Amino acid sequence: MKRILLTRTFPAATTAAAQARYHVTQRDSDAPMTEAEATAALEDHDAILCSIGDQFTAKAFESPHLRCKMIANFGVGYNHIDLAAAKAAGVAVSNTPDVVTDATADIAMTLILMTCRRASEGERLLRAGAWDGWKPTQLLGRHVTGKRLGIVGMGRIGQAVAKRGHYGFGMPVIYFNRSPKAVDVPARQVDDLQSLMSQADVIVITVPGGNTHLIDAEALAQMDDGAVLVNVARGDVIDEAALIAELSTGRISAGLDVYAEEPDVPPALIGLTNAVLLPHLGTAALEVREAMGQMALDNISAWADGLSLPQGL
Repeated sequence: MKRILLTRTFPAATTAAAQARYHVTQRDSDAPMTEAEATAALEDHDAILCSIGDQFTAKAFESPHLRCKMIANFGVGYNHIDLAAAKAAGVAVSNTPDVVTDATADIAMTLILMTCRRASEGERLLRAGAWDGWKPTQLLGRHVTGKRLGIVGMGRIGQAVAKRGHYGFGMPVIYFNRSPKAVDVPARQVDDLQSLMSQADVIVITVPGGNTHLIDAEALAQMDDGAVLVNVARGDVIDEAALIAELSTGRISAGLDVYAEEPDVPPALIGLTNAVLLPHLGTAALEVREAMGQMALDNISAWADGLSLPQGL
C-alpha cells in the first residue's frame, strides 16, 4: 500500500477517500511546511498531497534518499514547488485547475462590490455602535454597474470575472494578456498593461504565479483617481510597498484576497480604510474544496496505476 502524506487538514471527504486506498499520514499542523519538513516528507512518503506555502524548493529535492514520486497540489498555484527540480528528481506534479474558477471569480466580484460600496467601512461603523442613522452623504462609494472593467490575465478565472461583470453588471470589459487571446465574452484586448491600467475603472488581477511585481509603482500611477484594484491571483504579483504608498494618498482603493508574505499582512496595509482585506477566501466553499481534494486524489490514483496524470504539470 502506498504511503501518502497530507500536509494540512483537508476536508473530511478528502481524508476519508485517501484513507480508503492508501496508508495515510496526517500532518498535525496547518502551517506551511518548511524546507526541512518538505525534504523529510519527500524521503518518507510515496506521494504527497500538499498546498500553498509548503516549501518544496530545489534544495528539498536534492536529498539522495528521495522516496516520493508524486506531489499532488491542492490548488491551482504551484509557485511553492520547484517544477524543474521535481522533474529532475523524477517526481511528478499536478494541480487542481477548473474546479476553482467560479469560486475565485465570485470572490473577485465580492471584493469589487465591497470596495466600491465601502461595505467594510460600513460594517465597522455599525458594529462599533457609531452609526446614528441614514444620511444623504454618508459613506458614498462608487456605482459598479456600467463601470469599465479591466482584467489582467485572461485565463479561466479572468474570463469568469469578465462574464460576471459584463452580463451581471453591464460593465464594458477590456483585458491585457501577454499573448493574443480570443474569448467568448464581449471584451476588447489592449496592447499593453499601461493602457489597461489607465483606461479601467475597476482592475482585477488574475494572472498565474511567477509574475512577481507585475503591478509596480509605475503601473499603479497609471490608474485614474477613484479607480479600484482587486487581486485574487498571487500576493507578490503586486509590489505591496508601492501599493501601500499609493493607497496612502487616498487616490485609489483596493480589494485584496492574497498577500506577498501570507499570512503576514503589513500593519500599514491593515490600517488603510480604503483597502478591503480578506484572508485568502478565493476557494473557501466546502463543495469547491471537496472537489479540489478529489481532483488531487484522482491525480495520485492515476500515478499509482501507471496512467497519465489528468492535471499533470
